[in-house]
Amino acid sequence: MFEGHDPFLVALSVAIASLGGYTGFALAARIRNTPGVSNRVLLAGAAAFLAVGIWTMHFVGMLAAPLPPDTVYLVLPTIISFLICALVVGISLFFVSIGEPTLKRVASSAVLLGVGIASMHYVGIHGLAGSFGIVHDPSMVLLSVVVAIVTAYGGLRAFLAQQEGVRLIVSSIAFGIAVSGMHYTAMLGMHFEPLTDAAHHHGGGLAASQQILSIVVAVLCFVIAAGFLLSLVPDSRRQAPVAAEPSAVAPVSAEPLLAASASPRPMAPLGGLGQPPRAPVPRLPVESADGTHFIDTASVRSVRADAHYTRVHDGTRERMCPWSISEAEAQLDPSLFLRVHRSHIVAIPHVALVRKEGDGAVLELDGPSPHRVPVSRAKIAEVKARLGLASRRQV
Repeated sequence: MFEGHDPFLVALSVAIASLGGYTGFALAARIRNTPGVSNRVLLAGAAAFLAVGIWTMHFVGMLAAPLPPDTVYLVLPTIISFLICALVVGISLFFVSIGEPTLKRVASSAVLLGVGIASMHYVGIHGLAGSFGIVHDPSMVLLSVVVAIVTAYGGLRAFLAQQEGVRLIVSSIAFGIAVSGMHYTAMLGMHFEPLTDAAHHHGGGLAASQQILSIVVAVLCFVIAAGFLLSLVPDSRRQAPVAAEPSAVAPVSAEPLLAASASPRPMAPLGGLGQPPRAPVPRLPVESADGTHFIDTASVRSVRADAHYTRVHDGTRERMCPWSISEAEAQLDPSLFLRVHRSHIVAIPHVALVRKEGDGAVLELDGPSPHRVPVSRAKIAEVKARLGLASRRQV
């Protein structure tokens, strides 16, 4: 497949596609996670980075390929290939970022993303001009599209399972494999045939040499790398509550809409003593693009602090809750929920595994998508007591 290709440029093309995927998916994740920011801006930015990653990978791969020496690139098909890619990728991201990620929605998005990658490739390929014709093997064309769709589906599934950390890295690598796998599979089925009349290299259309394309690609590689590095910069709004919030702190203000509609009630830590009796809430609010939904507390596995809000895990995925971690602690049933870390609350009945790790511990919560939650050193004894592993008199 790579015979005659420059191995360093091949490796660079895969890395560029993965970096573009990471940056684009990181922006797409913020559509659900970042209140007050225009979803359109984030969606456009995510689609742009993914499209630039696809387009740049394609042309780095073209620079790595053994093309005829008189090859030039027609400007109009090259630009059209990028626009098609950006449009289809944007629609695909819209489907998975807005609303519930059902199997049908994710599969449709993967098909669109695969078609976007393939359409960009073949339109861009036919932007090549010179004293040759381009012939494609139909079976390899079909295989390349299937590779793009299948790996795109895997990348979207990994991204939706958890939109951060290792899963985000896995989804970006899968995206890089989708783009580069499709490209090099298609290149394997492409052949050049010499033309007898070399006078019609590019029909008089505006064309660019490989040297000019190399400069454009180098600039876009820098843009993708810069976007990737910026996406790694910690968000001070996410770090502030983790650094400043003690284990039993008065709650920060809730979202204005909920604060206006809810009646005042005293806030206290889970299991707090000396506080007026309170009835635990039966449901938690979670935000989505079409409004506020409510999920039963029996379905909740864990609650994680996220700036002035929280992320509620229901055993399948995380969703944003407008409450702060302190308000969630005060509202939940203390007989079922325990704050095990300054940024984490867990549902004790759903704990499936506990393991010592460093100075603290780790809990694994059950569900279709099990996940793990850290336990601070000061909470280990209480967690053991709640799980029946130690006497409460030791706490």
